[in-house]
Amino acid sequence: MKTVTVIFYARDFAGEWKYELEESKLREMFAALNSELSAAGVKFEYQHEPNITLRINGYADLLNSVRLRSLHDGIASLPLAQLIGASVNADLLEDVRKGARRVAFSPESIPPVDGAQLCHNCGCGC
Repeated sequence: MKTVTVIFYARDFAGEWKYELEESKLREMFAALNSELSAAGVKFEYQHEPNITLRINGYADLLNSVRLRSLHDGIASLPLAQLIGASVNADLLEDVRKGARRVAFSPESIPPVDGAQLCHNCGCGC
């Protein structure tokens, strides 16, 4: 079974803007993902990484404080912002769900770090 792990770095919010993430809602979301998609051979899990703290100035920084890992696909620590680009609704749970599903079912569609070209691993040599 393929495992997709979502890692939440510790966050240091700058200024007055904050984004509260309720642990209970996080647990519920991952339970729902696993219930819905375990039959497809994917397990989703999450963990907190208190030893790495990122300064958060806005929602884009918040997205970068969330990393995804799928050792099966050779993904060790990919920022959520790189996976999904700009957030449509600035809803972190929605964005995590979108990124986790993409890593699970379409890792070949993730743009490279330099963003120059998207390789779909189709054998075309791009």
